[in-house]
Amino acid sequence: MNTSRPQTILFADVSGSTRLFETKGDQEARRLIAAVLDALTKICQQHGGRVIKTIGDEIMCTFPGALNGVLAACDMQRKMGREIEFVRDSLAVRIGLHHGDALEEADGDVYGDAVNTAARMASLAKREQVVTTAATYDSLSGKVPEARSLGKARVSGKLLPIEIVDLVWQEDTSGMTMVQSAIRGPAAAEEKATLRLRHRAQQVTLDTESKPFSMGREPSNQLTIEADWVSRTHAMIEYKRGHFMIADRSTNGTYVRIGDDDEIKVHRDELHLRKAGTISLGQSFDVNTGDIIYFEAD
Repeated sequence: MNTSRPQTILFADVSGSTRLFETKGDQEARRLIAAVLDALTKICQQHGGRVIKTIGDEIMCTFPGALNGVLAACDMQRKMGREIEFVRDSLAVRIGLHHGDALEEADGDVYGDAVNTAARMASLAKREQVVTTAATYDSLSGKVPEARSLGKARVSGKLLPIEIVDLVWQEDTSGMTMVQSAIRGPAAAEEKATLRLRHRAQQVTLDTESKPFSMGREPSNQLTIEADWVSRTHAMIEYKRGHFMIADRSTNGTYVRIGDDDEIKVHRDELHLRKAGTISLGQSFDVNTGDIIYFEAD
């Protein structure tokens, strides 16, 4: 029988594993990834956690409390920064976690809202980073790591974006800006950001609570551009990690100019849209003259 109980779900995966296979070869890359996952498993168990499963270069763990998961995540990052073998090969992990209700099956696997949210946190984390929800962080008591606000991010199944934070696991934090007080402060103090888009006669304004804005050839997109070089769902603009980000999902790439800078080709990657500039889907600005998208961030 499946049972639901509060627990902390943690995902950690090896950053840059594709490059590792290209530079080290299959056998050595697999050995290095296995060594990383083994080190993470031991730390998980030391903090009272349980490994649910490993998939490729990723590990999924569960902990009885939020503090267990947070301390384990910080120790995992410290281990990656200290182990000579990992440092030599520039190995790093990115970690996401969340505390909430999760359903536990008879075979020990878990699923549900807490799992989905933790997976989303991991997808937002960069290498050498631990990302969690502000709700998880605010539930901690006692001596806890410092944290920095990353703004809001959308999570599948939730109506509104949720506050997320970056845990400061480094022991030497000189030179880092701490904003823990802002995290625990009232939500009304948050600065509202907007992004204005213009394409021909269409004008749109996005804010921190707007749903992801899709652009592409299919009519189901919020902005439709009918051209052979534009993919069906070409790119997405979303407010996350405190910025408006454009994510390319296309075959031909997305070209972005910020101010008077040279154009940047974004292909299956993300870019921070700052200040003001232009976007061209599927073609360089030198070729595309009729379907330029203008943006201005405030």
